[in-house]
Amino acid sequence: MIVDFLKLARPAQWSKSAFVLVGPLYALAGGTEVDWVGVTVVTIAFSLVASAGYVLNDIRDRELDLAHPRKRHRPIASGRIPPRSAAVFAVALMAAAGGLILGWAWQTHGTANDGRWIWPAAMVGLYWANVTAYSHWLKHRVVADVISLALGFVVRVLAGCAAGGIEPSPWLVNSTFFISMFLAFSKRLGERRTMGSADAAGTARTVQFKYTDDILRMLVVVTAVATLLTYAGYVQSFELRADRASPTGPSFGVLWMTMLPATYGLLRCIVLVERGDYDDPTELASRDIPFQVAAVVFALFTIAAWSAPRLA
Repeated sequence: MIVDFLKLARPAQWSKSAFVLVGPLYALAGGTEVDWVGVTVVTIAFSLVASAGYVLNDIRDRELDLAHPRKRHRPIASGRIPPRSAAVFAVALMAAAGGLILGWAWQTHGTANDGRWIWPAAMVGLYWANVTAYSHWLKHRVVADVISLALGFVVRVLAGCAAGGIEPSPWLVNSTFFISMFLAFSKRLGERRTMGSADAAGTARTVQFKYTDDILRMLVVVTAVATLLTYAGYVQSFELRADRASPTGPSFGVLWMTMLPATYGLLRCIVLVERGDYDDPTELASRDIPFQVAAVVFALFTIAAWSAPRLA
């Protein structure tokens, strides 16, 4: 039973909370002080709230999940966990997240960071409201379903910046928004490939009946291009900010090199999803070796760009 509840929480999806760290990490590279206690608290809180959202979604979709070759084995759909027990579990996860934030608020009371918890807490609340709206209505609406999912990642980035006491970059927010949309549209296209037809995919995700293959292909390409353009803008804006802060700011040439593995990763994702090799682009991070290599190269170039001024 404990294992089933752990599966219900989907800890593998907690990796998405890494978006909370994106803003603070780049700010740290630029020489900005970051409140890492707050960032850590908010990262854990988002993981817990996200798990509660997955539980809520699984409760509502338990009958649809039975038609999906992989989702039918989930704890609620398979009958191993009753919906009422799952609902209690979701409430407990939410309570734990709230307790963490309140503990942070108490710990910072009367210090220079007093009140910093308010905006991150508001972002967590907004995230939960968005998850609830998605589970009840938005996931059945064309494009609105994907925008709702993308908003969840944008809120994570904004919460991380607020918790760390740093100003978010508009380019970073835009890049997060578009790559989240790219992944969601790719997942919908991948489902149609792995399940054999749009009708089969629609039995597991009703909004699939309202999309077409051509529309999804177009949206995947458009959001991929938008992701690369906004990330390129972020690279340039980051370099300019670093130059103003320090005469030995990150090397623009090295940081720009991250565009190469980023472009390769997006294009490989499109190819594999179109071929039907994956129905979830996030699986590439754990199963596709070329994609993993691209991710490592991206990380190495980023670290090199950050480290260059410190080694000078």
